[in-house]
Amino acid sequence: MKVLVIGANGKIGKRLIKKLKQSPHNPVAMLRKEEQVAELNKKGIQTVLADLEGNFEHAFEGVNAVVFTAGSGGHTGADKTHLVDRLGAKKAVDMAVKHNLDRFIMVSAFGADYSSDKWPDSMRHYYEAKADADNHLMQTNLNYTIIKPGRLTDESGTNNISIGVDVGQEKGSIPRADVATVIEKIITKDNTFKNAYELVSGETSIDRALSTL
Repeated sequence: MKVLVIGANGKIGKRLIKKLKQSPHNPVAMLRKEEQVAELNKKGIQTVLADLEGNFEHAFEGVNAVVFTAGSGGHTGADKTHLVDRLGAKKAVDMAVKHNLDRFIMVSAFGADYSSDKWPDSMRHYYEAKADADNHLMQTNLNYTIIKPGRLTDESGTNNISIGVDVGQEKGSIPRADVATVIEKIITKDNTFKNAYELVSGETSIDRALSTL
């Protein structure tokens, strides 16, 4: 399966394209800068130059699935969050529908489906954007999976997680490496279609946890 990774230069995206390259799937890394393209091409990874804030429909040609793991980043304001995390994500969903793609995986945020009174004021714009994009995806006929990881870390993956509609805790953390592993493994898992899951570190191996969803 050819998988378009939107946000391929991000911290989850970089890990994901490496895992996809070593899997039966073929990653297509969507990138904004020419120098990023050259670097990945040297590693044998297919790339497409496109910008979420512009017209990026050409990136969907010839792919079978999409992973949206782009984000404006914590250093940007509400305006950039609106452009990337909300509008960029919703445009990606619409283009997947237009191109008759079957599979869409959205990396959202733990708490995006909470009542808005639980969102801290400083992060309200972020959660509003994520929730809007998630809801937009859920209104389609795409075989979607929404992953809502807890606080992301750069620690080495443990390969042990807790995943479910409700993992039974307010919030936990998880290494980005484990998030990338989960994404790679669920691409063809039809038991995850049309579902949204919270994801944090836990005590169950990834393979076992995914098999029981």
